[in-house]
Amino acid sequence: MGVSMRDVLNLDIMSEAVVHTGETGLDQRDIEWISVIEIPVENFVRKHEFVLSTGIGCEDHPAIFRSFVQDIIDSGATALMIATGRYVSAIPQEVLKLAEEHDFTLIEVSWQTRFSDIIHRVIQLINEENESNRNRVEALRQALVTSVLNGCTLEELMNQLYYAIQIPVAISDDEKNIRANCDFDADIIAALNGERDIAVEQLVRPDLPLTEHPLYHHLNQYLVGEKTCYELTIFSNNKKQGYLLVMPKSAEELNWFTMHALEHGLTACALYFLTENAVEKTEIRLKDNFVLQLAKDDTPLDAKMLSKGELLGYDLTLPYACIVGDFQLKEVETDWDDYYDQPGQSSLHSLNYYVQKEITHASQQLERKTMSSFDEGEVIIFLEIDHTGYQETVNHFLDMVERRLHDQLAHVYFAWGIGLHANGMRAFHESYQEARTALDIHTDEAGFGDRTFFEETKVNRLLMNIADNQALIDMVRETVNPLIEYDRKRQTDLIHTFMTYQKFKGNVSQTSRALNLHRQSLLYRLRNIEQLTGLTLVDADDSFMLELSVRLWLLKQFK
Repeated sequence: MGVSMRDVLNLDIMSEAVVHTGETGLDQRDIEWISVIEIPVENFVRKHEFVLSTGIGCEDHPAIFRSFVQDIIDSGATALMIATGRYVSAIPQEVLKLAEEHDFTLIEVSWQTRFSDIIHRVIQLINEENESNRNRVEALRQALVTSVLNGCTLEELMNQLYYAIQIPVAISDDEKNIRANCDFDADIIAALNGERDIAVEQLVRPDLPLTEHPLYHHLNQYLVGEKTCYELTIFSNNKKQGYLLVMPKSAEELNWFTMHALEHGLTACALYFLTENAVEKTEIRLKDNFVLQLAKDDTPLDAKMLSKGELLGYDLTLPYACIVGDFQLKEVETDWDDYYDQPGQSSLHSLNYYVQKEITHASQQLERKTMSSFDEGEVIIFLEIDHTGYQETVNHFLDMVERRLHDQLAHVYFAWGIGLHANGMRAFHESYQEARTALDIHTDEAGFGDRTFFEETKVNRLLMNIADNQALIDMVRETVNPLIEYDRKRQTDLIHTFMTYQKFKGNVSQTSRALNLHRQSLLYRLRNIEQLTGLTLVDADDSFMLELSVRLWLLKQFK
């Protein structure tokens, strides 16, 4: 799109011009400037330039004339016009043959034709075309921005851009998944999406026209099999949002107008993503607040709440189990601030993003509805379940979440509490309370890295209700304090050793395997426990007394 050689030859001042060679394809031969040059050419001629010459210095020297024309051709000029009659009586045959071989446009005019008149008319034509292109680009800019503000789709945006530049275009997200395209090659789309085994190679030096548009410095060129496409990165809020892809037949199509159109296309796409992100953030915030209200406010599940949930895409009439998760670094000596200061580590916000992503993935795979939120590091999930065998559904769901999170967050692990209170107007709030209680009991008792269902905490909840007796408090302190003090001084974990021993009903082999201890090391620890507490582990009453004391201690009743 610009001034073509055909447009110049149609000027009235060029009516007597004779085109000797390169007459075919005059409509595709663009002119960006016009100049007068004589020998030597050197580097004074630019690409897409219309060159005028009198041939001075070439008279009676066909070889010099031929070399002069060769230099003009090599410079990338669009055409050469020779004024004959003063210095050159006729264009030599070897020069005509050279131009013919290169399909180069060689024109002859008479000496009486004034170069200044030609230059004036051609520059006027170029300026008129440039002004027209500027108006078209401005109209395109306004149309693209208006479309985004009016809520158009990415597909509609690409159609507008394609209609303006007549070059296949596509847009992808930041992971290079194509979101919209217009006449873009299906093989390239499939290759970029990883759906076909086609080699994709990024060129170190893109093949670009010799133009000064600043956007050229941001173009990446890819070879996809034997095909080529160009890529521009879309940024908004200093964050990469996606890519704008174009597939011209040749680099020559990336002219002034096309590059300005692509520049405005980038701006419109950035505005689209900015608007989309704002809408998504608003929706996420509304959903987060709604789920938090369900969980933490003692709000009746009335018609108003049901209607609000429906507007947000939630069906509150389904049965849900509540899952409350908390996370912690595996290395106790490393805190969160130190962890995030390490290269490549994400913020707490990003951690929530990863968790939310896997919650969504697991719910889709299991075809179960979920509602989730995050509150000061606490993950709250309501998972659709069947009333019978719901624990299996919950475990399957958490298995999927943790399996994928482990690859991304290897230094973080989770503890989960699960509650189910399926009846009543406050079922969601009661389910959350049960899940939170189960999680608190579990993390107090056994640390992070496991799951606790509320119905499995009956013993601990019973202990919590009897823990106010002062005599019992004194007995617990007298029994457990020696173990606590020993663990503190020797950096051991006798309490965990004892609880594991009880879990395996006094089986030494199973306990040593679970603790990754040699059998003799375990027996040494057990003897220490007996000596420190004055209790005998093989005695049922002593063993019960010690387990009761430890359980009450772990519930933080006497610390």
